[in-house]
Amino acid sequence: MKRTPLLFIIILCLTLTACGKGGTINGHTTRTAYRSVKIIKEKLPPDNKVEFEVSFWTIRDSKKSDDEFLDTVDGKDPWEIIDMAKEVYQQRKATGFKGYEKYNSWGEMIAQFDKERSDQEKRPGSTKRDETRKNSTILYDMRAPEK
Repeated sequence: MKRTPLLFIIILCLTLTACGKGGTINGHTTRTAYRSVKIIKEKLPPDNKVEFEVSFWTIRDSKKSDDEFLDTVDGKDPWEIIDMAKEVYQQRKATGFKGYEKYNSWGEMIAQFDKERSDQEKRPGSTKRDETRKNSTILYDMRAPEK
C-alpha cells in the first residue's frame, strides 16, 4: 500500500516528461519526424503553416542522407526549422540554385507558395472541406416510389 503513491508519482512524472516535447520534431525515424511535422503544423497559426512546411521540406531536400537529416531536425521547434531553412535558402540563392532565381527573398517565395496553396484549396474537388458543406443538411426522400 505504501508503494502505490510512489508508483503513481513515478507514472505521473514519466507522463509529463513524455508529453513535454509536443512542440518539437521527433527525429528518431523518418516516420516519426513526418508524424511530428503533421501534428506541429496543425497547432501553428494559419499564417505560419505553409512557411513551416516549406521550411521542413527545404531542409529535407538539402540533407540527402536520412541520418544527417534526422540529426538536423531532431528536437527542433517550428521556429528553429524556419530559421534553418532561411539559411539554406540564402546559401542556395548565393550559389545560383535552380528554382530560386525567380524569388527575390525568402518572404516572396513563401508568399508564392501560400498563394498556390490557397488556389489549390479553392478548386472544386480539393481535399479541403468546404465550410458550407459541413453545416448544410441533406434530406433524402425515403418514401417508396409511386406505381
